[in-house]
Amino acid sequence: MKIYILTDLEGPCLVSRWEQTRASEATPAKLQAMAMLTGEVNAAVDGVLDVDPGAEVVVWDGHGSGGIDILQFHPRAWFISHGGGIRAPYYLDGSFDGLMFVGQHAMAGTPAAPLCHTYSSKTVEFYELNGEPHGEFGCRAIMAGTCGVPTLFCSGDDKACAEAGALVPGIFTVATKLGRGIEQALHRPVETVRKEIRATVVEAVRRRREIAPVRRAGPYTMRSRVLPECSVDGYLSRSPEVMRLDDRTVEWTVDDICQLWI
Repeated sequence: MKIYILTDLEGPCLVSRWEQTRASEATPAKLQAMAMLTGEVNAAVDGVLDVDPGAEVVVWDGHGSGGIDILQFHPRAWFISHGGGIRAPYYLDGSFDGLMFVGQHAMAGTPAAPLCHTYSSKTVEFYELNGEPHGEFGCRAIMAGTCGVPTLFCSGDDKACAEAGALVPGIFTVATKLGRGIEQALHRPVETVRKEIRATVVEAVRRRREIAPVRRAGPYTMRSRVLPECSVDGYLSRSPEVMRLDDRTVEWTVDDICQLWI
C-alpha cells in the first residue's frame, strides 16, 4: 500500500498566530508550531503502519518556508522537502492508494477560521476552479482525483474539516481546534489530538475503498483574485495564455490541472 500525506503549518493544535507560521527563520514561535505539526504527521504515519506495516508513506512538507522538524520526523516515512522547484502533482500519481492532509487550514474568507488563506495569506483573496470556490484542500483533492487517488483523511481546525467534508463524502477528519477568529481558537489537548489522528487514520485506511476520488471534468479554468495593492504579474508570467480580467483578477484555462498554480 502507498499513502501520500500533504502537510501545512496553520492547522495543527496550538497553532493560531501568524507569527508561528510566516517566519522564514527558526523563531521560538515557529519551532513550537513545527513541533506540533511533526507530532501530528508522525501520528498519521503510525496509523497507516498500524494497518499495513509494510506500507510506503510519502510526506510532503507543503508549507512554503518549511513546517516539519526533520530531526523528529518519522523514521519509516519518505520525506519531500519544502521549497521552490516543486510543482503539481508533487510526485503524487496513480500508484498511491490515498491522499491525506495533516495540518490543514480553511480557504481564504472562511468565517471564524484561524489562519485561513488560499496559498498566500498575504496576496490572495480567493481562488475559483471551474466556477467553484476552492482553497488548497479542494484544489489538491481534485488534482489527486484526476490521478484516480481518493482523499481519505484531513486534520486541522474545525472549519477546515467542514470544508473537507463538504467536498469529499465519507472523508475521515480530526479537528485539532475550534476556530473563533483569524488568530483565535480553542485548542484541544495535544496528546488527545495525536491519539485521535492515529486511530482515525487506521479507520480511513481500512475503509479507503468506500471513498471515491474527487473528480471534475476538464478543461480546468482557474480564476484568482489578489488582495488590494497586490500584483497579478506573477500569474501573468506563468504563461501567455493567462488572461488579466482586471487589475486584481486573472483567469487561465488548461486541459491538465497540474499546469495551474495549485
